[in-house]
Amino acid sequence: MAPSGALRRTYTWIAGHTPWSAWARRNTVFTVAAVPTALPAVAAITSFFLAPGRIPAVLALLMLLRPLLTGLQRSRLWALLAVDLPQVTYTRPWWSPRGRLERLRAESTWRQYGYHLLVSPLAGLGGALVVLAWAGGLAGASVFAWSWTRPVTERAPGWTDDEVLLTVLGVLLLLVTPWLAAGLARLDSGLARRLLGPNRARELERRVEDLAESRAGVLDAADLERRRIERDLHDGAQQRLVSLAMNLGIARATLSGLPPEAKAVIDEAHREAKEAIEELNSLVRGLHPAVLEDRGLDAALSGIAARAPLPVELTVDLTERPGPTVEAVAYFVVSEALANVAKHARASRCQVGARSHGGRLRITVTDDGVGGADPAGGTGLVGLRKRVGSVDGTIVINSPLGGPTAVTVELPCAL
Repeated sequence: MAPSGALRRTYTWIAGHTPWSAWARRNTVFTVAAVPTALPAVAAITSFFLAPGRIPAVLALLMLLRPLLTGLQRSRLWALLAVDLPQVTYTRPWWSPRGRLERLRAESTWRQYGYHLLVSPLAGLGGALVVLAWAGGLAGASVFAWSWTRPVTERAPGWTDDEVLLTVLGVLLLLVTPWLAAGLARLDSGLARRLLGPNRARELERRVEDLAESRAGVLDAADLERRRIERDLHDGAQQRLVSLAMNLGIARATLSGLPPEAKAVIDEAHREAKEAIEELNSLVRGLHPAVLEDRGLDAALSGIAARAPLPVELTVDLTERPGPTVEAVAYFVVSEALANVAKHARASRCQVGARSHGGRLRITVTDDGVGGADPAGGTGLVGLRKRVGSVDGTIVINSPLGGPTAVTVELPCAL
C-alpha cells in the first residue's frame, strides 16, 4: 500500500522519489565499490611506511594508472548515482611527449592525484565500515534467532539481558547504516565532482570566450547581410524607381496633348515615385549609411544632426576609430534617440556628444523636453538596450518627469 500524507512527504524527502530499499542499496553499493578502486592508493601509502625503496616505482605505477582509475571512478558515479562527470579535455594526445608534458603541468591532473591518494583510500575505508555496519547490524538483530540453534539444554528459558542489548543495538545499527552510506556517498560524489572533473571556473571562462567568439561571428554575419541588402536596394529597386520617375517626368513634359485626367494621373505617379525614392534613401541610410563606412562616425553623425527636425548641437572627439560593428551600433543609437526626442520629448533643442577614451566610446544624447521616458512605454528604449547589449555596452537613461532627459551609452571600441 502506497504511503500517503505526511508519510508520503517524508518518504519522498528521504528517497528522492526512489523506494527506500533501493535508495539504501544504491548508496551501499556505491560506497562498497570504492574499496577495490582504493587498493592502488593503499598500496602506495603502505609502501611509504613499509618499503621506502619501492616508493618511486609505486608512484610511477600510480601515475600510469591515473587515467584508468579516473575512468573507473567516473563509471562508478554514472552507473550507481547517475552522476555524469565531464571529462577533462587536452589539446594533444597522451602518447606524444608534448601531450604527456601538458598533462603533467595541468592543474586537473594534480587534482586527480589528490583524489586518488587522499579521498579514494578514505572512501574505501568508508565502504569497509559500511560492510561491517551491515554485518554487525544483521548479526545483532538476529542474535535471538541464533540462540535457537543451540541445544535446548544450553538455552535460557527467556531472553537474557545480553541478547536484548545486542538485538536493540543491531536494529539501531540497521537503521543508521543506510544514512551512513548516504552521507559517505554524498561526500565522495561531491569531492569527485570537484577533483576529478574539469575546473568549473576554467570551463566557464572557456565557455564565455567561445560565446564571445560566436557572438562576434553572428554580428559580423549580420553586418555583411545588412550591407548586402543595402547594396541590392541601392543597385536594384532604387535604380528602377529613379528610372520610373525620370520616364514619368519626361512623359509629363513631352505629352502635351493628353486629357487633363491623364496628366493628373501622371503627375500623381511622378510625385509618388519621388516620395518612394526618398523613403528608400532613408531606409538605406538606416541600414548602413555609405558615409559611415567611407568617412567614419563623425561625418555620419553630422548627417543625422543635419536631418533632425530640431536644432542639434553635435560634439565629436574621437582619438581612435571604433570597429565597424561599434560604429553601426553608435549610429543606430544616435538615430533612434533623436527620433524618440522628435516624437515624444517635445524638446526645443538637443545635444549629442561622442568621445573615445581608454578603448571606450561614450555617447550622450541630452534634450530639454518633458522627460518621463520609460523603457516599458514602447518609446524605442528597449531596442536601444538590446542593440547596445549586443556588443557588451552599457546604457543609462536619466529622464525625470519635467525633464531633461539624458541617455548615456558606453561601447567598446575594439569590436
